Amino acid sequence: MAPTVFGIESLTDISLDSGTRLTLTDGPLQLGWKHSGMTADFIAEVMALPFSRSKKDYMQAHHDIGYLSNELIENAVKFRLPGEILIEAGISEGSFLIRVKNTIDGATASRFQQLLHRLQSKDPGELLLEQIETNAISSASGSGLGLLTLLSDYDAKMAWAFEENNDEHIILTTTAAVAMPPSSNP
Repeated sequence: MAPTVFGIESLTDISLDSGTRLTLTDGPLQLGWKHSGMTADFIAEVMALPFSRSKKDYMQAHHDIGYLSNELIENAVKFRLPGEILIEAGISEGSFLIRVKNTIDGATASRFQQLLHRLQSKDPGELLLEQIETNAISSASGSGLGLLTLLSDYDAKMAWAFEENNDEHIILTTTAAVAMPPSSNP
């Protein structure tokens, strides 16, 4: 069965074989949010190096890569079923691309797909303001605020592929791209 894709489907076809690949696995330390930050910092350090000819470009690339990576990895850690999280990252055609793959249950997939339908129905900037207001009067989690910030403030291009596997769980593959500073693109 073909995956169900939301967002920019062409992102799912981009190969990251020549990029960086990391796998986060469950173990005695148990995956937590601190691993998201450390992993995102590592990816930002490695991927921003080609922009180090200009301190301004390097800082911008490092920040954007770090923020995008942290949001995607944090969501994978937060909403996953036990098991590995595969992370692939690279620079292609002036953009930083990251792909995060993890397993989720059917209920989580359904809730997330509802959120993605909502994201596609309105301007991300409008939805971001609405969600900030909603969060101010509620303590709901899973609001999509991080994704809305990526879409609105970082102009991230994103795709989400949901694929059923043999044990009735869903493999979620999130692919995202953000433009890198133009003056020193590698």
